[in-house]
Amino acid sequence: MKTMLWMRHGKSNWDADYGRDHDRPLAPRGVKAAHAIGTALARSGFVPDFILSSTAVRARSTAELAASAIVATTEDTIVDPVPTRHEQGLYGGGVGAALDLVRTVPDDEGGRRVDTLLITGHEPTWSGAVSQLIGGGELRFVTAAVACLRCRAARWRDVGPGTCELIFFLPPKVLAKLC
Repeated sequence: MKTMLWMRHGKSNWDADYGRDHDRPLAPRGVKAAHAIGTALARSGFVPDFILSSTAVRARSTAELAASAIVATTEDTIVDPVPTRHEQGLYGGGVGAALDLVRTVPDDEGGRRVDTLLITGHEPTWSGAVSQLIGGGELRFVTAAVACLRCRAARWRDVGPGTCELIFFLPPKVLAKLC
């Protein structure tokens, strides 16, 4: 069984002189939320074996911050950094491209099984992808929200529409109220 953590990038900084959308950094609020979500995932036992991230600066930063929080929270059980792959297709590539990239994730990385995947990227792709994977419904991904899906597929290449169930959906504001 595979587990996917679909996380939208944290709040970006619209005031920064970034030049183009792809290069827009995180705002302080986005940094804080990405770290908080990473910590919550680790404390809940949802630790990724592999990270797939958009190449956009805000998505890459979100993945790095969440991963560092996960490693810091679970330092006794994780020795190596989580293998990460950055994909241009997760930036504006649409739902089909995102699902195709998920299917390219290795089932084994460096002798370690890859059963839990963290994917960081953008709207509206994230809402559409999760909706397809769970076979319908509607989600609205606010910045830094994460959806956890369990898939009936035994291999990443077999993940597709209707093969998953939504385990939880966690927006950072809800997490802040719980802690």
